[in-house]
Amino acid sequence: MRSHEVDYEIFGNDMQVVEVELDLGETIVAEAGAMNWMDDDIEFEAKMGDGTSGGDGLVGKLFSAGKRTLTGESLFMTHFTNTGKNKRRVAFAAPYPGHIIPINLSEIGGELTCQKGAFLCAAHGTELTIAFTQKLGAGFFGGEGFILQLLRGDGMAFVHAGGTVIKKELNNETIHLDTGCLVAFSPGINYSIERVKGLKSMFFGGEGLFLATLQGTGTVYLQSLPFSKLADRIIEQVPSG
Repeated sequence: MRSHEVDYEIFGNDMQVVEVELDLGETIVAEAGAMNWMDDDIEFEAKMGDGTSGGDGLVGKLFSAGKRTLTGESLFMTHFTNTGKNKRRVAFAAPYPGHIIPINLSEIGGELTCQKGAFLCAAHGTELTIAFTQKLGAGFFGGEGFILQLLRGDGMAFVHAGGTVIKKELNNETIHLDTGCLVAFSPGINYSIERVKGLKSMFFGGEGLFLATLQGTGTVYLQSLPFSKLADRIIEQVPSG
């Protein structure tokens, strides 16, 4: 199923919003509650699944929605469709400060694996499913859980990250990073978890017991401030009692 071809514009610096332009009959699929504003003639409907051919039928929709719940997402997704004669716009933003990353899936091999909660919205025709990490160690100690989100398609998808976003192109290279700093990666990248070497480094280094390792050839997106770290700092400052 080919994705709808949508235009977009991103506004803001550190608390960004993406405004998507829809032609007549075009649809954008978003997480529940992500919409900020929309023009007249845009109709929205909550549906189970992403609307791709694999989600047709009650059983298919239930299966698709059930897989999404494994990543902590809602059973339903919201579909926004332009029913008017002219171009119309609808805007989306994430529930916490950060940057929006626009990704043309056709330019990175038709797939994108991302951390749970990173997906914001995508052109209709994009399949949203789950990806299991290949090693149990990555699942238990990876910081992002055993299950990641997997986007498939040939259109535009938008993911959200905290802090500053860094795009790295790996050419048969390896990088190590804090497990929470991973946002997404393209096909050709292997994701695994390695234990920090040395007892002193493990317990007193302040970097945690495990680091994520990305190896291969492809595109990697990193974030400087994972929401989990931001939440921890806020909780530390809340007066007890």
